[in-house]
Amino acid sequence: MLQILLAMVMGYLIGSIPTGYLIVKAKTGEDIRKVGSGSTGATNVKRVLGKKWFFIVMILDAIKGALPVVLAALFLHAYAKYGITPVAAAVAVLVGHSKSIFLKFTGGKSVASGVGTIIALCWPVGLITAAIWGVITWVSKYVSLGSIIALAISPFLMWAFKQPLGYIAYAAVGAVYIIWLHRENIKRLIKGEENKVRQ
Repeated sequence: MLQILLAMVMGYLIGSIPTGYLIVKAKTGEDIRKVGSGSTGATNVKRVLGKKWFFIVMILDAIKGALPVVLAALFLHAYAKYGITPVAAAVAVLVGHSKSIFLKFTGGKSVASGVGTIIALCWPVGLITAAIWGVITWVSKYVSLGSIIALAISPFLMWAFKQPLGYIAYAAVGAVYIIWLHRENIKRLIKGEENKVRQ
Protein backbone atom coordinates (compact mmCIF):
# COMPACT_ATOMS: atom_id res chain seq x y z
CA MET A 1 0.00 0.00 0.00
CA LEU A 2 2.88 2.36 0.75
CA GLN A 3 4.24 1.94 -2.77
CA ILE A 4 0.81 2.64 -4.28
CA LEU A 5 0.53 5.77 -2.12
CA LEU A 6 4.02 6.89 -3.21
CA ALA A 7 3.06 6.33 -6.86
CA MET A 8 -0.07 8.45 -6.44
CA VAL A 9 1.71 11.28 -4.61
CA MET A 10 4.49 11.32 -7.23
CA GLY A 11 1.98 11.23 -10.09
CA TYR A 12 -0.13 13.99 -8.60
CA LEU A 13 2.78 16.35 -7.87
CA ILE A 14 4.40 15.88 -11.29
CA GLY A 15 1.00 16.08 -12.97
CA SER A 16 0.33 19.31 -11.09
CA ILE A 17 3.30 21.12 -12.65
CA PRO A 18 1.41 23.80 -14.66
CA THR A 19 3.47 23.77 -17.85
CA GLY A 20 1.23 26.04 -19.92
CA TYR A 21 0.68 28.47 -17.07
CA LEU A 22 4.42 28.79 -16.35
CA ILE A 23 5.38 29.28 -20.00
CA VAL A 24 2.72 31.94 -20.67
CA LYS A 25 3.55 33.70 -17.39
CA ALA A 26 7.26 33.73 -18.21
CA LYS A 27 6.81 35.00 -21.76
CA THR A 28 3.97 37.50 -21.36
CA GLY A 29 3.28 37.99 -17.66
CA GLU A 30 -0.35 36.95 -18.30
CA ASP A 31 -2.32 34.42 -16.29
CA ILE A 32 -3.45 31.86 -18.90
CA ARG A 33 -6.48 31.09 -16.72
CA LYS A 34 -7.85 34.54 -17.57
CA VAL A 35 -7.61 33.95 -21.31
CA GLY A 36 -10.00 32.08 -23.60
CA SER A 37 -11.31 28.91 -21.99
CA GLY A 38 -9.34 29.48 -18.79
CA SER A 39 -7.55 26.15 -19.26
CA THR A 40 -3.78 25.83 -18.80
CA GLY A 41 -3.53 23.34 -21.65
CA ALA A 42 -1.90 23.59 -25.05
CA THR A 43 -5.03 24.70 -26.94
CA ASN A 44 -5.47 27.75 -24.73
CA VAL A 45 -1.73 28.49 -24.83
CA LYS A 46 -2.04 28.65 -28.63
CA ARG A 47 -4.44 31.59 -28.26
CA VAL A 48 -1.70 33.58 -26.53
CA LEU A 49 1.59 32.33 -27.95
CA GLY A 50 0.72 30.68 -31.26
CA LYS A 51 1.13 27.30 -32.92
CA LYS A 52 4.77 26.67 -31.95
CA TRP A 53 4.02 26.88 -28.25
CA PHE A 54 0.90 24.78 -28.71
CA PHE A 55 3.11 21.88 -29.77
CA ILE A 56 5.81 22.59 -27.17
CA VAL A 57 3.31 22.60 -24.31
CA MET A 58 1.58 19.51 -25.69
CA ILE A 59 4.87 17.58 -25.83
CA LEU A 60 5.94 18.74 -22.37
CA ASP A 61 2.58 17.75 -20.91
CA ALA A 62 2.85 14.32 -22.55
CA ILE A 63 6.32 13.87 -21.03
CA LYS A 64 4.92 15.02 -17.69
CA GLY A 65 2.26 12.32 -18.00
CA ALA A 66 4.68 9.56 -18.98
CA LEU A 67 7.41 10.25 -16.41
CA PRO A 68 5.61 9.22 -13.19
CA VAL A 69 4.27 6.07 -14.86
CA VAL A 70 7.75 5.05 -16.02
CA LEU A 71 9.25 5.79 -12.59
CA ALA A 72 6.52 3.78 -10.86
CA ALA A 73 7.08 0.83 -13.22
CA LEU A 74 10.85 0.94 -12.65
CA PHE A 75 11.04 1.46 -8.89
CA LEU A 76 7.67 0.60 -7.31
CA HIS A 77 6.98 -3.07 -7.85
CA ALA A 78 3.99 -3.72 -5.58
CA TYR A 79 1.43 -5.88 -7.40
CA ALA A 80 3.71 -5.78 -10.46
CA LYS A 81 1.77 -8.64 -12.09
CA TYR A 82 -1.30 -6.40 -12.30
CA GLY A 83 0.49 -3.13 -13.08
CA ILE A 84 -1.15 -1.44 -10.10
CA THR A 85 1.54 1.13 -9.24
CA PRO A 86 1.93 2.52 -12.79
CA VAL A 87 -1.85 2.77 -13.08
CA ALA A 88 -2.06 4.54 -9.70
CA ALA A 89 0.54 7.03 -10.88
CA ALA A 90 -1.33 7.52 -14.17
CA VAL A 91 -4.65 8.23 -12.43
CA ALA A 92 -2.95 10.75 -10.15
CA VAL A 93 -1.37 12.51 -13.15
CA LEU A 94 -4.81 13.15 -14.67
CA VAL A 95 -6.09 14.60 -11.43
CA GLY A 96 -2.93 16.64 -10.89
CA HIS A 97 -3.03 18.21 -14.34
CA SER A 98 -6.69 19.19 -14.07
CA LYS A 99 -6.65 20.09 -10.36
CA SER A 100 -3.14 21.41 -9.77
CA ILE A 101 -2.16 22.01 -6.17
CA PHE A 102 0.07 24.83 -7.45
CA LEU A 103 -2.87 26.67 -9.07
CA LYS A 104 -5.49 26.36 -6.32
CA PHE A 105 -6.83 23.17 -7.90
CA THR A 106 -7.40 24.57 -11.38
CA GLY A 107 -5.65 23.37 -14.53
CA GLY A 108 -6.12 21.84 -17.94
CA LYS A 109 -8.14 18.99 -19.40
CA SER A 110 -5.45 16.31 -19.13
CA VAL A 111 -5.49 15.25 -22.79
CA ALA A 112 -1.76 15.46 -23.58
CA SER A 113 -0.83 14.23 -20.11
CA GLY A 114 -3.34 11.41 -20.47
CA VAL A 115 -1.88 10.35 -23.81
CA GLY A 116 1.56 10.49 -22.18
CA THR A 117 0.43 8.04 -19.50
CA ILE A 118 -0.94 5.70 -22.17
CA ILE A 119 2.33 5.84 -24.12
CA ALA A 120 4.18 4.91 -20.92
CA LEU A 121 1.83 1.99 -20.22
CA CYS A 122 1.75 0.66 -23.80
CA TRP A 123 3.54 2.73 -26.40
CA PRO A 124 1.76 1.30 -29.50
CA VAL A 125 -1.63 2.13 -27.98
CA GLY A 126 -0.40 5.58 -26.99
CA LEU A 127 0.96 6.37 -30.44
CA ILE A 128 -2.21 5.11 -32.16
CA THR A 129 -4.32 7.20 -29.77
CA ALA A 130 -2.19 10.26 -30.57
CA ALA A 131 -2.51 9.54 -34.31
CA ILE A 132 -6.31 9.25 -34.04
CA TRP A 133 -6.37 12.56 -32.16
CA GLY A 134 -4.26 14.17 -34.88
CA VAL A 135 -6.34 12.89 -37.79
CA ILE A 136 -9.72 13.78 -36.28
CA THR A 137 -8.49 17.18 -35.13
CA TRP A 138 -7.07 17.94 -38.58
CA VAL A 139 -10.18 16.82 -40.46
CA SER A 140 -12.77 18.33 -38.10
CA LYS A 141 -10.67 21.36 -37.02
CA TYR A 142 -11.88 20.75 -33.44
CA VAL A 143 -9.22 19.84 -30.87
CA SER A 144 -11.91 18.90 -28.37
CA LEU A 145 -13.59 16.46 -30.77
CA GLY A 146 -10.29 14.79 -31.57
CA SER A 147 -9.52 14.50 -27.87
CA ILE A 148 -12.89 13.02 -26.95
CA ILE A 149 -12.93 10.41 -29.72
CA ALA A 150 -9.27 9.40 -29.36
CA LEU A 151 -9.52 8.87 -25.61
CA ALA A 152 -12.85 7.05 -25.97
CA ILE A 153 -11.20 4.57 -28.33
CA SER A 154 -8.12 3.99 -26.12
CA PRO A 155 -9.66 1.30 -23.83
CA PHE A 156 -10.58 -0.77 -26.89
CA LEU A 157 -7.03 -0.40 -28.19
CA MET A 158 -5.67 -1.58 -24.82
CA TRP A 159 -7.94 -4.61 -25.09
CA ALA A 160 -6.95 -5.28 -28.70
CA PHE A 161 -3.27 -5.21 -27.72
CA LYS A 162 -4.01 -7.72 -24.91
CA GLN A 163 -2.88 -5.40 -22.14
CA PRO A 164 -3.52 -6.17 -18.42
CA LEU A 165 -7.03 -5.59 -17.14
CA GLY A 166 -5.73 -2.73 -14.98
CA TYR A 167 -4.49 -0.88 -18.07
CA ILE A 168 -7.80 -1.38 -19.87
CA ALA A 169 -9.72 -0.16 -16.81
CA TYR A 170 -7.42 2.85 -16.48
CA ALA A 171 -7.93 3.83 -20.13
CA ALA A 172 -11.69 3.56 -19.66
CA VAL A 173 -11.77 5.56 -16.42
CA GLY A 174 -9.35 8.12 -17.83
CA ALA A 175 -11.47 8.52 -20.95
CA VAL A 176 -14.62 9.10 -18.89
CA TYR A 177 -12.82 11.65 -16.71
CA ILE A 178 -11.35 13.56 -19.65
CA ILE A 179 -14.65 13.55 -21.52
CA TRP A 180 -16.31 14.90 -18.36
CA LEU A 181 -13.71 17.71 -18.27
CA HIS A 182 -14.82 18.52 -21.84
CA ARG A 183 -18.52 18.79 -20.95
CA GLU A 184 -18.65 22.50 -21.83
CA ASN A 185 -16.88 21.80 -25.13
CA ILE A 186 -19.45 19.11 -25.88
CA LYS A 187 -22.27 21.60 -25.32
CA ARG A 188 -20.58 24.07 -27.69
CA LEU A 189 -19.99 21.35 -30.29
CA ILE A 190 -23.69 20.46 -30.22
CA LYS A 191 -24.63 24.14 -30.63
CA GLY A 192 -22.03 24.70 -33.35
CA GLU A 193 -20.25 27.28 -31.18
CA GLU A 194 -16.97 25.47 -30.47
CA ASN A 195 -13.79 27.29 -31.54
CA LYS A 196 -11.88 25.70 -34.41
CA VAL A 197 -8.17 25.13 -34.19
CA ARG A 198 -7.85 26.72 -37.61
CA GLN A 199 -10.27 28.44 -39.99
